[in-house]
Amino acid sequence: MGSHTDAHTSTDPLPTPATAAGRAGLDALVADPGRAVIALDFDGTLAEIVPDPDQARAHPDAVPALAALAPKVASVAVITGRPAEVAVHHGGFAGVPGLEHLVVLGHYGAERWDAATGTLSAPAPHPGVAAVRAELPALLERAGAEGTRVEEKGRSVAVHTRRATDPQAAFEALRGPLTGLAARHGLIVEPGRMVLELRPPGMDKGVALLDHARGLGAGTVLYAGDDLGDLPAYDAVDTLRAEGTPGLLVCSGSDEVTELKRRADLEVPGPAGVVALLAALARRLA
Repeated sequence: MGSHTDAHTSTDPLPTPATAAGRAGLDALVADPGRAVIALDFDGTLAEIVPDPDQARAHPDAVPALAALAPKVASVAVITGRPAEVAVHHGGFAGVPGLEHLVVLGHYGAERWDAATGTLSAPAPHPGVAAVRAELPALLERAGAEGTRVEEKGRSVAVHTRRATDPQAAFEALRGPLTGLAARHGLIVEPGRMVLELRPPGMDKGVALLDHARGLGAGTVLYAGDDLGDLPAYDAVDTLRAEGTPGLLVCSGSDEVTELKRRADLEVPGPAGVVALLAALARRLA
């Protein structure tokens, strides 16, 4: 993608965002990193998408890159639909020197884990989740959804179709019934990459990102994601831009989701590309 010579040296090139707003966001981050918030999705962004979500792990270079970058910025926030403790475990974030400025906002911000203290804060779960969990096996059996997998998330439930004989057909067949089930119990359905998640309304990555960035008085915000659930966070960055806070939208590219690519200022090749960008930023800010 070349180097952006206005703000970056040829000895440590950073990729050039494709948009003027993205270039302004990157320049602002480099100029004043102490007020920058770096926000990142987990699955598909810091970790490769795998058939069994329990086996997902952060890219091997992710923690070293984050540990190098986090002390130089106001905050690094991992914003995920997973429980915070699961993301901490799968990311290997606990007890790492340099990650004191890291927070994990789990369940779309309903939970918060702080690396500096190792503490987790969370409200009580929505009662509809337990009701949906109880009805889900019978619904899947009626739908003949062989090969689907239910992921328990505590505050939400996700149905994965990636292992079905025809993953896309199973996804489409289940979308209507799961939407009806969710609605009966006051929940919504969030579609993703071969996954349908049933969760409470009012929980999304955009709300979590806006609360976090505004709470810190962020001077610039970078957000990197890969899936439809990241679009609210993209919207949040656009909101902050409209208020005068520069931002950079990064897409962890894949062949499965194209909508983020159209919105992004900068596309990188999957988690390896995201980690390379974080490492390059850390070197640039050194």
